[in-house]
Amino acid sequence: MNLLTMENLSKVFTEREVLSGTDFSVNEGEKIGVIGVNGTGKSTLLRMIAGEEEPDGGRITKGNGVVIRYLPQTSVFPEDMTVLEAVLHGNVDRINEWSIESEARALLYELGITDTEQRMSELSGGQKKKTALANVLLKSSDILVLDEPTNHLDGAMAEWLEERLIRYRGAIVMVTHDRYFLDRIANRIVELDKGKIYSYPGSYSEFVRLKEERQNMELASERKRKSILKKELEWLMRGARARSTKQKAHIQRIEDMRAEKGVEEEKTLKMGSLSSRLGKKTVEIQNLAKAYGEKKLFAEYSYMFLKNDRIGIVGSNGCGKSTLLKILAGETKPDAGEIEIGPTVKIGYFSQESEHLPEDMRVIDYVKEAGEYVRTEDGMVTAAQMLENFLFDGPMQWGRIEKLSGGEKRRLYLLRILMEAPNMLLLDEPTNDLDIKTLTILEDYLDHFDGIVVTVSHDRYFLDRTVSRIFAFEDGRIRQYEGGYSDYLFKVEQEGKEKGEGGEKEEREKPQKEKREKPKSRKLKFSYKEEQEFGTIEGEIEALENRLTQIENEILEHARDYTKLNELTEEKTKTEETLLEKMERWEYLTDLAEKIKAERGASE
Repeated sequence: MNLLTMENLSKVFTEREVLSGTDFSVNEGEKIGVIGVNGTGKSTLLRMIAGEEEPDGGRITKGNGVVIRYLPQTSVFPEDMTVLEAVLHGNVDRINEWSIESEARALLYELGITDTEQRMSELSGGQKKKTALANVLLKSSDILVLDEPTNHLDGAMAEWLEERLIRYRGAIVMVTHDRYFLDRIANRIVELDKGKIYSYPGSYSEFVRLKEERQNMELASERKRKSILKKELEWLMRGARARSTKQKAHIQRIEDMRAEKGVEEEKTLKMGSLSSRLGKKTVEIQNLAKAYGEKKLFAEYSYMFLKNDRIGIVGSNGCGKSTLLKILAGETKPDAGEIEIGPTVKIGYFSQESEHLPEDMRVIDYVKEAGEYVRTEDGMVTAAQMLENFLFDGPMQWGRIEKLSGGEKRRLYLLRILMEAPNMLLLDEPTNDLDIKTLTILEDYLDHFDGIVVTVSHDRYFLDRTVSRIFAFEDGRIRQYEGGYSDYLFKVEQEGKEKGEGGEKEEREKPQKEKREKPKSRKLKFSYKEEQEFGTIEGEIEALENRLTQIENEILEHARDYTKLNELTEEKTKTEETLLEKMERWEYLTDLAEKIKAERGASE
């Protein structure tokens, strides 16, 4: 059953045509993911569906009695309104007035909000997003319209929302950059591109495959058109005498072919490595502590960042993730502890707030403030060329920042930071408001970035793709896990099971066990096997690291060969596990060697 139809829509913003003769429809039971590069009109389309904005041309037809609920990117409630009042806003009627308040409290409890009398002005970004979600989910609707629903939500809440939307009985139209979220929920993907809408059945993974097929067919047709046109032009140019006998219709057909707009290959966001040289001494934090009032964020935390570290920071909203990044960036002082920064370290800090870009400044002038030129892997590149690579064409470069969409401003802010060629990147929620296309290229850029990357993100796909170590905020302390986000979840789950099965028994028996197994004092020394192992283990680690690099290159080469890809992925997992074991063994042997050396020195 058709719920909503949009015919021949057109919309222009500041001389930019975002929709041009576009048709779109929503049917019962559909869960539609809307994607496209920032500035192509995704949020505009959602506002039109919700009735919040009118098209410049075309017609929108909604079925009788169809109820639409809308979650904008940024929901605004009065600052003095309580959480409960905000959730109930627009949801109370004569039918539900006796039960709706208890339903609202139950929904807020599921979202982790227990203080329903707290004022909106006191909430964090994540708490405001949860309140807005509760408001839009409290009553059922025929069409649920969601604009970036996972922004500011931690991983647990994103999974909760996934399960809720999978069970949702109405139709859903959503814009989101979360590819795991899209893949699990969407049964249709709609892409906005150059004012047109392309519809693909299936999940996000299916869309990637079908889009590549469509583009290949279009490019093949374009090559064929150019080949025919070349032959026709040769025929047309065979002398004035021959031309006089040509059929007028034939000549007109050739002129029409010449005037026809050809298919362009999709522009991509190109980013060569812009980092500057990083010396041996990087950044070391010692016994770091921070609290706000009685709330302790972390204490006595120490870590030495290694060159090419890829670290993801995770935890619930308000636990201190962004605070840690601000301390590393020098914007916030710790309560205790020290930070030592090497002389060659150059930090680039990509904050959540985008530093309130100067709205009246021209785009190109803003980038030129960071540098007229920048050295990349391909040589010197001008600010204008870098803007072109970042999908800011000529007219956009000379326009004011105020004319850009929210996502385009984030992309511009990212370029400005990279133009300064940092060798340590601090990224605070980099996926918020960036389109999937930009995220894909950013991930590829980070693969080749010659420096340290520390990322705070709730985007599970992004973390799995870019990090190899997790810092997890757990009850006022920071705990380290090796691997990506999925590895971290698996380890937490396993630890929970082990603790549930045998943890209590182990704790009870621990004192007696320690008494029985108290070691006797003996002289430290390597065993024969340990001595042999210590002499070869560094070479084994290097060989494993080289093999991992080879596997990653082979994965890129066989991206479409799923059988080979599965084999390589399995080998990569086993190699990473072996490497981790070797590294832990190397640390033990090195520590033992130093203790043996110290003991010998003391005895002599």
